[in-house]
Amino acid sequence: MLQSLAGSSCVRLVEQHRSAWCFALLVLGYLLYLVFGAVVFSSVELPYEDLLRQELGTLKQRFLEEHACLSEQQLEEFLMRVLEASNYGVSVLSNASGNWNWDFTSSLFFASTNVMITTSYGHTVPLSDGGKAFCIIYSVIGIPFTLLFLTAVVQRIIVYVTRRPVLYFHIRWGFSKQVVAIIHAMVLGFITVSCFFLIPAAIFSVLEDDWNFLESFYFCFISLSTIGLGDYVPGEGYNQKFRELYKIGITCYLLMGLIAMLVVLETFCELHELKKFRKLFYVKKDKEEDQVHIMEHDQLSFSSISDQAASMKDDQKANEPFVNSQSPTSNDSSLNN
Repeated sequence: MLQSLAGSSCVRLVEQHRSAWCFALLVLGYLLYLVFGAVVFSSVELPYEDLLRQELGTLKQRFLEEHACLSEQQLEEFLMRVLEASNYGVSVLSNASGNWNWDFTSSLFFASTNVMITTSYGHTVPLSDGGKAFCIIYSVIGIPFTLLFLTAVVQRIIVYVTRRPVLYFHIRWGFSKQVVAIIHAMVLGFITVSCFFLIPAAIFSVLEDDWNFLESFYFCFISLSTIGLGDYVPGEGYNQKFRELYKIGITCYLLMGLIAMLVVLETFCELHELKKFRKLFYVKKDKEEDQVHIMEHDQLSFSSISDQAASMKDDQKANEPFVNSQSPTSNDSSLNN
């Protein structure tokens, strides 16, 4: 008897704190995933960085040996200035001198991708103090505006792309709604990957001379996931044809691709299985809070019903025929006469 009571009490305790335990496991899993990523990146990229450092050191030493009139300090100052300008998107190379970073199309690309969509490639940054101040003000207004715009667009698209097709197959053909939703999400994800990753990657690998298919696919994923590392930026080549039109096309592609990604994510989030999984990590509402919400809802509904009844009475009185009301004294006087 005591063992059964103890076992039932332990089960109740575990059920009461199940959300907290799941949240703790979620935090632990997230931290472990960060550590795992750091270990893998360090083990893969560190040898290449060491090799590149050795190669640059060899080239620098050879250059100083061939140009004895140039001191190492002068070379260091020149390289520091070149690297500083490169961080602002300005290159001293002759094949890149024809491309301006702040013409209209490049500014449109910067405003849409780096500021509004927050992809932030980092290859172009404001140089002047006025540009930096305006970038702050523009971002404060533009980022919430972009979130509002994307939310409104996704909400309207998902009705026609996700909810109505699922309901159509569920009502018309009698399939299970959960099964139809899962199949629809997989098909929609495949179409999105094909139209906004595979096909654009093939196009970028043709238009960009130095990109292969993997690098192009890498650019599409980094851009549409709003990571924006900036190691690959399209339209920056020296022999790029129709550069202005190309930049505008890339801006439209990134905006449409981001909307498609949000639609797919919202479609997967509406799956019943994912909703149940997410609820494991949420804080459950107390019964007292639920009762308060129910009472507030009842009070609001009662007040709205009473207001509707009062308005209906007023309408009935207004619709009744007008009758001259006579006072009792006038009626008595008429009777006496």
